[in-house]
Amino acid sequence: MRIISHNIVVALVILLLNGCFYTSGDLQNWELENQGTSAFALSRDARFALIYSKEHHLVLWDLYENKMLAELGEQDPQANAVSRIRISDNGRFAVTASQINFAVWDLAWTQAEGLWSISDGLIRDVDISSNGEQVLLGLSNGKAIYVNLVTGRRLEFLAHREKVNTVALSSNGRFALSGGNDYKAYLWDTTTGLVLRTFEHEQRVNRVALHRDGLYAFTSDGGNQAVIWDLKSGEEMTSLKSWSRQLIFSTARFSDDGSLLLTGTPSSRIMVWDTSTGKRLHGFEAKPLKDTRPPRAVVYDAAIDNQNRLITGTSAGIAQAWDIED
Repeated sequence: MRIISHNIVVALVILLLNGCFYTSGDLQNWELENQGTSAFALSRDARFALIYSKEHHLVLWDLYENKMLAELGEQDPQANAVSRIRISDNGRFAVTASQINFAVWDLAWTQAEGLWSISDGLIRDVDISSNGEQVLLGLSNGKAIYVNLVTGRRLEFLAHREKVNTVALSSNGRFALSGGNDYKAYLWDTTTGLVLRTFEHEQRVNRVALHRDGLYAFTSDGGNQAVIWDLKSGEEMTSLKSWSRQLIFSTARFSDDGSLLLTGTPSSRIMVWDTSTGKRLHGFEAKPLKDTRPPRAVVYDAAIDNQNRLITGTSAGIAQAWDIED
């Protein structure tokens, strides 16, 4: 009887730690694509959403006005599926990428600036500078490639020994952060290619993020090592506090003032963290696509809007607004 009681208590504790601190009660939601999406990006102020679906291809939405702005169409003539989208810090430009090519878009004019192909590896992640002129790629062959699309300058960063899974580019295009299967994340200078900081992990690095003013960096791996770094000193500022064995993130973004870290997972979980303490402040559960099994959605992006609400976009093709006021 004691053994049964003990097992019940353990089960309840695990349930509390893993599930009951997440709420599915959103403030508002936008069902943008009822067949789901393979890529979804939000602007920094969460006003614009750029999504890709097999049925409708690239579509730009204004969430504030709750209306579709433009159908951008296919990324390339072969209609390759888009797997990565990033919107520039100022919201004017976007980069979209399949595994073999990428395009840059002027969202104000809703037209493509150009299409570029990659021949020596598959694209695993991508980012773009605020002016839309500089792009950073993470490739399957261990290279991180910085490209100035105006001057044609191309820099191959070769410090990684295995696949580069995740990249982030500063808004001015001067600094890059890349993480890979070699258990390392590097902060490096895109003008010289020199490593400025090295961040060691115990497992493969699968998510990185840079604060827009260059104060902090975030790196996380396939286990539960998720660290916020002070970029001035290069020292660990804090690590995220969690009882989970794994903290695998599909997206991460700092708030503008750097006080919060917004994260999402491949299994519908959305979390808001205090960057000074590493404590989780809020937890939410994203709405899955109807009739999907298991009922999960990949959280592709998260941002804070002008009402101080957390906005998220997922593979279900749904954007949701969440209350993060204390």
